[in-house]
Amino acid sequence: IEALVSETPDTVYHLGEYPRVEQSFADVQRVFDFNIVGTHAVLEFCRKKMCKIVYAGSSTKFSDNGLGRYQSPYAWTKASNTDLVKNYATWFGIPHATTYFYNVYGPRERSGQYGTVIEIFKEQYSQGKPITVRAPGTQRRNFTHVSDIVEGLVLVGEKGEGDEYGLGAGASHSILEIAEMFGSKIEMLPDRPGNRLNANLDLTKSRALGWSAKISIADYIQEFIASKK
Repeated sequence: IEALVSETPDTVYHLGEYPRVEQSFADVQRVFDFNIVGTHAVLEFCRKKMCKIVYAGSSTKFSDNGLGRYQSPYAWTKASNTDLVKNYATWFGIPHATTYFYNVYGPRERSGQYGTVIEIFKEQYSQGKPITVRAPGTQRRNFTHVSDIVEGLVLVGEKGEGDEYGLGAGASHSILEIAEMFGSKIEMLPDRPGNRLNANLDLTKSRALGWSAKISIADYIQEFIASKK
């Protein structure tokens, strides 16, 4: 990276990794290239430049009472990287902070094979198709708007140090509850590997910095539906 980036930044926000749970089973090589090889390269850059790294971990690490970190190639590599970031900080004295995102949604989401749940539901609604929910439908998520995430990232970058900065909306919803908010016909689909049932949310360190999520998923969906009428 230093061959391409000559500057010495104060802080590196490392957000660029493979981002999908279920699809990671079919993309193992890409997952390892992006999440293991790529993250090691970022850490080496930070070591050589002695700049702070803010790492975007995954809340899958805490799902299903800690078993979530082993449930998919994506979850395992992301959880392993949080350990690697912590070790680099210990070994080489690099300032660091690790955040954990909880189901980010908002403008410029992706649909299709690598799509997010909310964007897929929005697209299905717009096309007059049934909202498709993966069984069992009771799996719960803390949907968090991207603007809240960005605010949290900047705050952690400026004031945070260490691990366990959860960035998630306090209220959780089942996938079926989210689908019902669209008011359309719902179609249940078979379960898929890596589909965790819950995620434990700890906002203690983020709230200590003054952060909290402000936008609710229910309001977001209502505004989207109103825009289609």
